[in-house]
Amino acid sequence: MRRTDWREHPEQAIIIAILTFLFTIACTGLVLAQDRGEAHDPFASGGLILRGKGATQELPALRLGTDISAKVTGNVARVTVTQAFRNTSNDWMEGTYLFPLPDDGAVDDLKMVVGDRILIGHIRAREEAREIYETAMREGRQAGLVEQARPNMFRTNVANVAPGETVLIAIQFQAPVRQLGGEYALRLPLVVGPRFISPTTVLDAEGNISEEGLRDAARVTAPTLAPDVAEGMNPVSITVDLAPGFVPAQVDSPYHAIDITAGAGNTTRVTLTQGEVPADRDFELRWRAAGNQPALGLFRQTFDGKDYVMATITPPSQPQRGTIPPREMIFVIDNSGSMSGASMDAARRSLIYALGTLRPQDQFNVIRFDDTMTQLFDEAVPASREQVRTAHMFASGLHAGGGTDMLPALRAALVDPQSARTIVIRQVIFLTDGSLSDEQAMMREIEGNRGRSRVFMVGIGSAPNNYLMRRMAEAGRGTYANIGYGDEVQDRMRDFLDRLAAPVAHDLSISLEGGAIEFTPEDLPDLYAGEPLVLISRADEARGRLTVSGTLGGRRWSQTVNLAEAQESDAVARLWARRRVGEIEAARWSGETDYEEAGKQIAALGIAFHIVTEETSLIAEDETPRRPPGVRLRREELPLLLPHGWDFEHLFGHDGSGEPVDPATAGDSEAVQLPKTAALWSGQLQAGLLVLLLGIMGLAASRRRKEFA
Repeated sequence: MRRTDWREHPEQAIIIAILTFLFTIACTGLVLAQDRGEAHDPFASGGLILRGKGATQELPALRLGTDISAKVTGNVARVTVTQAFRNTSNDWMEGTYLFPLPDDGAVDDLKMVVGDRILIGHIRAREEAREIYETAMREGRQAGLVEQARPNMFRTNVANVAPGETVLIAIQFQAPVRQLGGEYALRLPLVVGPRFISPTTVLDAEGNISEEGLRDAARVTAPTLAPDVAEGMNPVSITVDLAPGFVPAQVDSPYHAIDITAGAGNTTRVTLTQGEVPADRDFELRWRAAGNQPALGLFRQTFDGKDYVMATITPPSQPQRGTIPPREMIFVIDNSGSMSGASMDAARRSLIYALGTLRPQDQFNVIRFDDTMTQLFDEAVPASREQVRTAHMFASGLHAGGGTDMLPALRAALVDPQSARTIVIRQVIFLTDGSLSDEQAMMREIEGNRGRSRVFMVGIGSAPNNYLMRRMAEAGRGTYANIGYGDEVQDRMRDFLDRLAAPVAHDLSISLEGGAIEFTPEDLPDLYAGEPLVLISRADEARGRLTVSGTLGGRRWSQTVNLAEAQESDAVARLWARRRVGEIEAARWSGETDYEEAGKQIAALGIAFHIVTEETSLIAEDETPRRPPGVRLRREELPLLLPHGWDFEHLFGHDGSGEPVDPATAGDSEAVQLPKTAALWSGQLQAGLLVLLLGIMGLAASRRRKEFA
């Protein structure tokens, strides 16, 4: 058994000590500033305090309610998210709220409603939009700003909310519906789980503190309400109108109780049985076709002189022929603190089930990680009964604790000492909630070192980081699945492993009869059983016949579609742009595109297609000042609910005994003994980073005080 530990790098411990010291000074400065009672400060904090063991947590003065309305037409969903910010205080308020959206969605519209006035949002370059917002806020004018922190994580800012007033922020986006093995699914993420901030993201190559790294950490950080004060907070209502082009059957939501009402034609309306629920877990709606499975979804749109086509092409299912070649399977399981509770149980059960599917001719290894890492074996070993039993005991003894530092585990999993044995299929399978902030480092590592490995992602729990799941799988030429908790764990894991063992359609290529075509993805993926190829193309004129061909089950396969049969849709162009942004990001991670050049290309796409990206934001502003001169503005970051199944005390405090939870000593005494983790080191790191973030906020507030003095 091999293991890595931060204590092997004493220079990092020194950095942690410095960060903690700086953090303490920053906190002391903030407390002293509050004690001095600087009443002239127009930006006062909103009343939230950090909650430690034995401490209390005040409720926010700004209250949030969310309504989501989605319409599914064919293979595309058009979604409106309306956030209601209600000011329950006697002060003028600025609010900010971190929220998730589908990572493959395109956010393109913003409306801000104040009383009887509707303010329309416009796409601007990120820095320009921020400057417009800050100016409006200083001048007492109401404004709304939507920025991207990650492709699946956005932040709404609303300025100058009057006492007792409610401001509505309506955001619209469109996203593709996922199809897999005859099942369709619309997943609407509702909560952002706390992200682990890796030290590599806040330090540059020379070990100095990176201002950009700290700013990025602040973008993905938000306070979290403790369960004992969260009741009634952040409610959400959801309505979905299904018009998939066929009669939907087996309509189901695995994580929420729903009511289903038949509408006119083939439409179906889905609502929450309870009317509204806490925003503490993702909403997922699944359905199938009542009759024969549609073989093809084909949509087109003309936008700015170009034709855009989205085609969903599903290769035929091939019966398994002969035996599955020997496989080398590397299982990587996340046992960090965010996995505590139901998520850890689901991950353990998934891993144990997967171990039971290994055959004697297979090889395997198990790697577990939190902010340390353990490899069960030095390298992959034959799946003998004794070795599998050892792995079973290892998995049974895993308990959650520490930070989510995935990069060392990914590097270890991609090491392939037997690369010359090409007859062996090498599959790396991650079981994680993905609660980390350095997603780009993961994709960069895979792009540079994947070799012959295929990377597969299993998103665990009620609110997994699906951006990480999908993009790591794409970079690793694999696929991904989500597994919640409870009774569905074994069935979903079985279906996932069955897909991995099925024949693969590979060496895919595309041609268009009589014309040139641009398509995404440019690097066509391998397809596993039941997975369609969702192709979005751009051409001067989309006509003629589009052919997709490849190798399936050892034989050549092709399918041709007539573009004249495509249905009209107003969603395809922006989905193409969203996909293209993802490809530019991937090229930047792999070093194929310069960082600044990639930023310019992304900004150009955001402006041209009116979508929010990392380089563009949506801004809406009023022209008339409303906050009286000299009246201060309180700023408040609205807290998030803890994702369902997460353990608040385990994540933010202790296990109740007064000592940090140690995954090495918890659990079955007969299980494989795990080395102790660097729990205290990790805690110092998180504290140090948090202090630095607060220090930066304090510095910003100080500068604002000077501006408004």
